[in-house]
Amino acid sequence: MAQTKADRSAAAKKGAATRKRNQEKAQAQVAGKKAAGTRQGRAAGESAGQAKDAAGGALSGARSAVRLAGNAAKQAGKAVGTKASAARGSQKNKK
Repeated sequence: MAQTKADRSAAAKKGAATRKRNQEKAQAQVAGKKAAGTRQGRAAGESAGQAKDAAGGALSGARSAVRLAGNAAKQAGKAVGTKASAARGSQKNKK
């Protein structure tokens, strides 16, 4: 059975709506990753500040300073990875 012009038009509108919905979803995912990267970077900075404060304290603070410095490095690594992932995602969406 042949398609009518109305059938073709309806299919085209449905396809356009799907493409638009998929594009908006992809953009939201990239925005979420960028926000996560920013949040993780700020947490890393805060952790580094705590390590610096602990290092300035007495000898008992040395152990916590080392722990906090390790935590800050870990958080910074997570932030960098998330930001890189978000950058790759935004490059995909531009194509």
